[in-house]
Amino acid sequence: MSDFNITLAPLFPPYIILALALFAAAVFVLGWRWKMHGRGLRALAMLAFIAALANPVVTRRQSEPLSDFAFIVIDVSPSQQLRGRLERSEQAARRLEAQLASYPDLEIRIIRAGNTGAGTLIFPALESALAKVPPERVAGVILITDGQVHDVPGAGGQREFTSPVHALISGQRREFDRRLVIRRAPRFGLIGKDINLVFSIDDNSQRSGKPPPAKVSIWVNGKKTMTRLLAVNTWITLPLKIRHRGENIIEIVTDEVPGELTKANNRAVLAITGIRERLRVLLVSGAPHAGERTWRRLLKSDPMVDLVHFTILRPPEKQDSTPIGELSLIAFPVRELFVEKLKAFDLVIFDRYQRRNVLPLVYLENVAEYVRGGGAILVAAGPAFATPFSLYRTPLSAILPGIPGGKVLESPYVPQITPLGKRHPVTRALPGGDTVPPGWGRWFRLIEAKAVKGNTLMSGPDKRPLLLLSREQKGRVALLLSDHAWLWTRGYEGGGPQAELLRRLAHWLMKEPDLEEEALKASSREGKIIIERRSLKDNVPEAMITSPSGKTSQTALREFAPGIFKSIIAARETGFYRIANGDLSAITATGQTNAREFKDVRATQKRLSPLIKVTGGAINWLAPEDAKATITLPAIRLLKPGRIMHGPGWIGLKRGGAVKLLGQTRLPLFSGLLAIALLLGLSAATWRRESY
Repeated sequence: MSDFNITLAPLFPPYIILALALFAAAVFVLGWRWKMHGRGLRALAMLAFIAALANPVVTRRQSEPLSDFAFIVIDVSPSQQLRGRLERSEQAARRLEAQLASYPDLEIRIIRAGNTGAGTLIFPALESALAKVPPERVAGVILITDGQVHDVPGAGGQREFTSPVHALISGQRREFDRRLVIRRAPRFGLIGKDINLVFSIDDNSQRSGKPPPAKVSIWVNGKKTMTRLLAVNTWITLPLKIRHRGENIIEIVTDEVPGELTKANNRAVLAITGIRERLRVLLVSGAPHAGERTWRRLLKSDPMVDLVHFTILRPPEKQDSTPIGELSLIAFPVRELFVEKLKAFDLVIFDRYQRRNVLPLVYLENVAEYVRGGGAILVAAGPAFATPFSLYRTPLSAILPGIPGGKVLESPYVPQITPLGKRHPVTRALPGGDTVPPGWGRWFRLIEAKAVKGNTLMSGPDKRPLLLLSREQKGRVALLLSDHAWLWTRGYEGGGPQAELLRRLAHWLMKEPDLEEEALKASSREGKIIIERRSLKDNVPEAMITSPSGKTSQTALREFAPGIFKSIIAARETGFYRIANGDLSAITATGQTNAREFKDVRATQKRLSPLIKVTGGAINWLAPEDAKATITLPAIRLLKPGRIMHGPGWIGLKRGGAVKLLGQTRLPLFSGLLAIALLLGLSAATWRRESY
């Protein structure tokens, strides 16, 4: 392809040449008026001189046209997998490619984007492809999507598109779906207190009339807690009680509507951290002793503990001549503590308590009922436990895990962790307990007792029980058969982990999930699912795994540490995995829970409309009414810039007209011998004419 044009390359500034041209014109006019000889030749000579100064150049260019680029962006996000959308999109892309192939000067670039896990994000890939092409060579962009695009550029980004952007919507106009949307939910909740979950069930399945209520199930930590019928298309406030400390997995599930797009958004999962407001502890000491202050200091050192401590200094049988009015003692509020406010305490500790008619038996019966209803007691036994004044000789005997033998052993020994204790979370890996004998100081007293229920975690000389834990209906009981734990706190012979042991005991009594001896936990990380099973048994059955798609599989759990069994499997699907092991269950999620991609999966043109309007494009639906095998595709026209880029049944792309310069030749018209000869010839002719 060649073209010619003439340009000027003046030898002097243009104003000088213009001045000479005006002077020549004036001379010509005067010569004409005065009828001077040779005025025509003089004008030609001056014109040739001015032309030489202007230096006209003939340029011959050789070039070839450059092709334009048309970009087809196919949305491959998870919502495109619904109802044949991706199949229609791929079919449309193939037919578009066939249409555009009829334009030899048009290159086609196909981009597949959107499957990011953080929503449908297609514009980063498109912008990266556009950055590799000059803007003047971009014919246009055709987006094939369901319209649920989450990164549509704002007003500033829309102006950067210099070519039309068209959209082909792959879904149908009359789609409907039910989705569960979390409106408000706290990240933290106080244990035992209600939190308010605010959510809605959005349902557009009814074209007229009020939709029927939806059945909603609530699951907490893998266990169903309630099922209710709730109204749809309205905000619902649901109170829910937080049961334990740490992470609480709450799953809300609503039933499926026949014909809806997907049931993936019919559920929502929340992780709410349970925290204790305060741990209220009642400590009753039977008499002052060396370990009493240790208990008090340990409990008061924890800022989360509200401690109520009473020491019985003057039991009823103690009589002397001191007048009652002169005693500076606080009366033991028996009725207030053990009748009116007993249930307000999270833990009751009896420290070397002996039955001396301070607490009537009916009040101790209240304590037993308090435990059966979900309370917790810790008995730190002293020598009185082996006497007729023992707590075992009260209604508490029904819940205590050990029967006193009537003897108090007064000999040095190092507390040992039993084989069962090495598996129990309370004493497993207790600091200093991994050696034989354990690396802590000796105790010098043990109250002989026979374990009748529960688990013996620590032992004394001749493997006699030292620490027993048991469950009593909804509550829990701990029995420590020595009052010499304070020796560890004092650092005698190197001391021992009394603070850690007490902390674990208190948390186990308070049903802390991390200290449950029989528990199942599941978590996901880096595309893998970690299953952890805690058990006092030597072997546990295989875990049953249900994937998000409903497929089931089994995996063997191998002992990782005493009492801890683990298995790690690959997560090949995105969504919620349910794990069951015996009567225990757990839930974990891979990928993004409550994914943005599935918050609304209905095909729409609203999100893309602002961009399409600014760039002069158009929106067309591939299958507006139903999922037909054939799709309706607009024709494509290549138009010059400035034209309207869409119309009924067609969309337009911009013809850029860019060319590639192969070479050029420049030829000055008034230079060299030709120009000199012409000027000299005209000058001589002028002189010759004027000589007549």
